[in-house]
This record gives sequence, structure tokens and C-alpha cells, in this order.
Amino acid sequence: MLTRRAGKVAAEPRPPARKRRTGERAWAFAFASPYLLHLVALAAWPLLASLFFSMTDYDLMSSPRFVGFGNFTRLFSDGLFWRTLGNTAYFAVLFVPTQTVLALGLAIALNQRLRGMALFRAAYFVPVVSSWVVVAYVADAVFNPQTGIANQVLGFFGLPAENWLQDPALVIPTLAAVAVWKGVGYMMVLFLAGLQAIPEERYEAAKIDGASAWNRFRYITLPGISGTTFLVLVLTSIETLQSFEQVFVMTDGGPHGASELTVLHLYRQGFQFFQMGYASAIAWVLFVLVLALTLVQFRLQRRWVHYA
Repeated sequence: MLTRRAGKVAAEPRPPARKRRTGERAWAFAFASPYLLHLVALAAWPLLASLFFSMTDYDLMSSPRFVGFGNFTRLFSDGLFWRTLGNTAYFAVLFVPTQTVLALGLAIALNQRLRGMALFRAAYFVPVVSSWVVVAYVADAVFNPQTGIANQVLGFFGLPAENWLQDPALVIPTLAAVAVWKGVGYMMVLFLAGLQAIPEERYEAAKIDGASAWNRFRYITLPGISGTTFLVLVLTSIETLQSFEQVFVMTDGGPHGASELTVLHLYRQGFQFFQMGYASAIAWVLFVLVLALTLVQFRLQRRWVHYA
């Protein structure tokens, strides 16, 4: 800063570097403090509390009683837990690849410079912002065994009607199909962003060299969106392992537990049977599974993800 002394302009001395850094840190902490308070109050503290409760016998009414790793020992010998984990894995195997491939196909189809593309993109995104209660009503109009559109289509081709949500063999594939319909628009937007980030010059050069549409897709598009594909796979996998709302609203785990997923099992133990300690143990096991799966995906992405 300049000051005028005795007819001359002189620069004021700057504060010491250590003092400047201290002031900058104070301002940085002040701006970050709302998020830090939110993190501590709504994330870190509940996380530590659930870890404590996972080692207790706690029913929300009486004081927690420490049982060590008793809840985890019970968990690993609980056949119902393993059944729900198997149901969740089956749901993930159907949901993750289907949504990824379908979202990529829609993104490619809508990544065109044609009139009305914005309307179609918005239409595919509408289910994403709809609640699961609304989606359940739409699903009932499609999969209702008496009046649903799906059985009408089967009848048109002379095939017998199905109890889509009441048949143990069909309930999880049906739930996966509904979940794909609801969530594919969000992943489509991510793929659209990835496609539009690929330089057009690469496609033009490939056309000049005589590359076919398939080769352009294989050698330009797929490597160009590999980072986006990795992001979609990670987000979809985490979303699948945490699936709760669609099952709770549409089937409540039925019929006969055929669609009981792990998070729904956790909810029942904690808020229906008031076994909060056991429910916390399930939550931590699920957290470890999600973390392990994510780490494996990050490890494998080095082999096929290309960042230009």
C-alpha cells in the first residue's frame, strides 16, 4: 500500500509472512466452519455413535449394555442376514450393468444436434426427480396382475399373465427394472457430459482414415468416456447396496422375504424390533462391504480407464 510522506510516495511495510498465513488460515476456517459443524453434527458424531452401539445391547428404552463383538458374532451366524445379502447381490447383478448400458445407449442417441433433443433429455430425467411413492403408482399401472400393461402385452402374444411382484422368482427382476427406469436419466446425463467432452476432431480424423462407425465407437468413444463409465459404475454400485425405498414402498420385502434387501433388514431390526445395537452392527458390516467394493473398483480402474 502506498502512502505520501514529505512529498514522496512510499510503500507501507507488509506484515510478516507468518502473520499473513495465520490470518489466511483464520479466514479459511471461518468460511469452512459451517460445513465442518454440519460434518461433525450429522456425519462424524452419528458414525461414532453407531460404532459404539454396534458393541452394545440397546433397545432405545434402556441404557446400552456392552456386549463386545456379540452382535457381529450373531450377525455372521444369522441365516436371514445372509439371505438378504444374497438378494442384494442378485439385485446388483441385474441393476448395475443394465442401467449402465441403457444409460450409455440413451446418451449416444440423445447426443445429436437435432431439434427437440432437450425435450427428450428432460423427459428421461423426470423419473429421477420423482419420489418412490409416485414411481410405485406408475409401476403398479404396468405390473398389476389384473390390469397392468405388462400382462396385457403378454396376453396379446398368447402368453400367460404373471404375478410380477408376488412371484418370488420375478420380484427382484421387476424391482430392478423399475429402479433402472427411475435412475437411468441421471446416469444418462453423466454419459452425455462425457460424450460432449470428446474432441470432434478425433471423429473427423477417423472418418478420413476410413474407420467404420463401430471402430469409432470402440477406439474413440469408449476410451474417451472410460472415466465417466468408471464414475457411473461406482455410483451405481454404492446406490444398489444401499437400496431401501423402492423395496419398502413396493413390496416391503415380500413375498416371503424374497425381496428383503440388507438395508430393509437393517431397518426392521432397528426400528421395528428395536434392536439398535444389532442394526448398528449390520450397518457397519454393510459399510465395510461398500468400502471394499469401491476400493476394488479403484484398483481395477487402472487397467481400463484412460484420462486424456
